[in-house]
Amino acid sequence: MSQTQRILEGAFELFMQAGIKSVTMDDIAKHLGMSKKTIYQHFSDKNELVVELVKERLEHDKKDINDIMAQSGNVIEKMLNMMKCSEDLIARMNPIVMHDMQKYHSDAWKEFQAFKAEIMVDTLVDLLNKGKEQGYIRPEIDAKIMALMRVAQIETGFNNAIFPFNEFNVWTVQQQFFEHFNYGICTLKGYKLLNEYQNINQE
Repeated sequence: MSQTQRILEGAFELFMQAGIKSVTMDDIAKHLGMSKKTIYQHFSDKNELVVELVKERLEHDKKDINDIMAQSGNVIEKMLNMMKCSEDLIARMNPIVMHDMQKYHSDAWKEFQAFKAEIMVDTLVDLLNKGKEQGYIRPEIDAKIMALMRVAQIETGFNNAIFPFNEFNVWTVQQQFFEHFNYGICTLKGYKLLNEYQNINQE
């Protein structure tokens, strides 16, 4: 592992535990057992570190999404696999990370917004249109509108003003959103298949 990669992974661990704002470059250096000077040889400041970390994580998420889309199977199965992928990420995430990134690291937030617009929305539009062809998704829905709504839901679930972190579990909120979305877009055929997969997963 390169030193740059080690710094990114160490910073990621601390951000997930405490959020971005409260973690200093000194904290990261101490966590990694290296001098702060060494970190500054790779990153000019904390903001650059955050931006590079976000880029790296989004590339990882992009690969996961592409792998799911490349798998054989029906649209319902792919949607549930994407849900499982999201579950793994959210389970590790401190919800304050999203808040800190939006408020204090605008460059990193722009990277996330671009990923949302270019990858997540386009992937969902593709999935929904394929689902229409397979008979699992209601033919009358507008795929672009539903995709934009779904991505906005994800972001809303991390909004502390709407769902205070001390009152709501982030994963529970996202799970409720996801189930509401799935059952709202499915045909009867899709609804039945969705129930079958849900029952299998629960067993």
